[in-house]
Amino acid sequence: MKQSLWLPTDSGFSSPSIQQPIKCDICIIGGGISGVYTAYSLAKEGFQVVLIEALPQFANGTTAYSTGKLTVQHNLIYSKLTPEDGKIYYEANKFAIEKGISENNSGFTRATSYLYTSTSKGKEQLLNEAELYKKIGIPFEATNETELNLPVELAIGIKNEGQINPVQFTNAFVHLARKYGAQLYLNTRVTNIELRNNQIRTSNGYTVQYNKLILCTHYPIESIRQLYSIKLQIKRSYLTATKSSQLLDGQYLSIDDQSRTIRSALIDNQPYFIYGGQSHLAGSTGDTDRFYEALQHELTTDFELPPYEYAWSAQDIMTADQVPYIGQLSPDDDSLYVATGFNKWGLSSSLVAGNLLTDLIKNVPNDAANLFSPHRSSFGKNLYFMLQTGGVIGKELVGGYLKRPKAPRCTHLGCKTRWNEADQTYDCPCHGSRYNAEGQVIEGPAVYPLDIKKSGHSN
Repeated sequence: MKQSLWLPTDSGFSSPSIQQPIKCDICIIGGGISGVYTAYSLAKEGFQVVLIEALPQFANGTTAYSTGKLTVQHNLIYSKLTPEDGKIYYEANKFAIEKGISENNSGFTRATSYLYTSTSKGKEQLLNEAELYKKIGIPFEATNETELNLPVELAIGIKNEGQINPVQFTNAFVHLARKYGAQLYLNTRVTNIELRNNQIRTSNGYTVQYNKLILCTHYPIESIRQLYSIKLQIKRSYLTATKSSQLLDGQYLSIDDQSRTIRSALIDNQPYFIYGGQSHLAGSTGDTDRFYEALQHELTTDFELPPYEYAWSAQDIMTADQVPYIGQLSPDDDSLYVATGFNKWGLSSSLVAGNLLTDLIKNVPNDAANLFSPHRSSFGKNLYFMLQTGGVIGKELVGGYLKRPKAPRCTHLGCKTRWNEADQTYDCPCHGSRYNAEGQVIEGPAVYPLDIKKSGHSN
C-alpha cells in the first residue's frame, strides 16, 4: 500500500482499547479530525465524552490521506448556493477555521488559496463565482499571473487561508481533548449500534451506554437509516508528493475538467510539492496505477520536478447539493447525530461539525443548523442522486458476482470487492469499504474483515 506524506510524521502515542462496560454523556465513533475536534469541543463544555476509534492510531484514516488544505474556498460552492446560504456557509467555515487555529496552531501555516483555470469556459465560471464572492462579502483578488509554471486564464485568490499537517494538527487536539477529561480509545471497533437501548457494542464484546451518539465515521455505520446508502456517493482521488527546492506562497485548485490540486509542505525542513487529481467513483476500477503514472508524468514534464516519493489516494463522501450532513440524523430522535458528506473539504468541514454539534447538543441557536441539517429539504435533487447512485449499487451488487466470482465479498452488504493494484487494497464499489491485503478493514462502513482464504485478486 502506498504511503501518505503525513503518516511518517505521526507521533505514534498510544491509547488503550475498551476493556470494560462504560457509561457516558456522549459517545463519538471515529478518531479522525472530525471526531477528535468534536470530542475536544464537548469535553471543554463539561460533557463526559468517550471517543472510539477502530484503528491503532488517531487521524490515520481519511484525515491522513487529505491534502491538508484548511480553507473556505471549496471549489465553486458559492455559485451553487443562494447568496443567503452562501454567506452562512462562508461564515461557518471562516469562524471554524479561525477558532480552530486559535486553539491549536500545530502544523499550521498561512497561504493564499486560489481557484484557477486554463480555459475560457473555466474563466466564465470563475467570474460567476467572483460575483457571488462580492454579494456574500468574501474578500478576494483576481489575476492571470501565478507562481505556477502553467498557462492561467484566470485565478481568484483568498488571502490568509490555512494549510496544515493534518495528522500533527489532529494529534494536538487529542492532547487537548484529554486535558479536558475526554476518554479516547484506540483498537476498538464498533460492530453494533442498539438505538433503542442507547448502546453500542464493540468487537471484543464490551458496551458503551450513552445519552447521545455522534457518528464521525466518514461513511455512517448506520448507513441504511434514512436511506443514507443512496444519498451519499463515494469518490476516490490521487495525491503525490516530491521534494522541491522551495515552498509555494499559495495553494491551488484547478476547476477544469481534469482538475488538479497543488500545495507545498515543509517536512523535517525539506520542502515538498504536493500534486493530485484523477477522481473516479470508489471501487469502480482495479487499474489504479495509471492515475499515479499520469500525475508523475505531469510532475516531471510540466513542473520539471523529480518523480514522486510519496503517493496516496483519498476517499471522499459526496452529497447531492455539495453541502455536508451535520446534525441530528432524524428530526424525531435527539440522541443520534452525524457528520459526513464533506465533499473533498473534510478538514474545514470537521471544524464546522465540532462547533455546530456542540451548539446543537447544548441547545444553543446556530445560524448554520438548517443549512447543514441531514434532513434538510432538497427532494428533487436528492431523488435524482438517489436513483443515480442506487443504479450503481444495484449494478455492482449483481454484476460483481458475474464478473468477479472469486473476489472477496464485502462484509457490509455483500457486494463483491475489487482488488486495487496500486494501493494493494480490496475496495468495495457499492459503499466504499476498504480492506488491506490481509482482509482487515481500513475504511468503513464495513466492520468485519474479509474472508479471503478462497479468493484471489480478481478485478
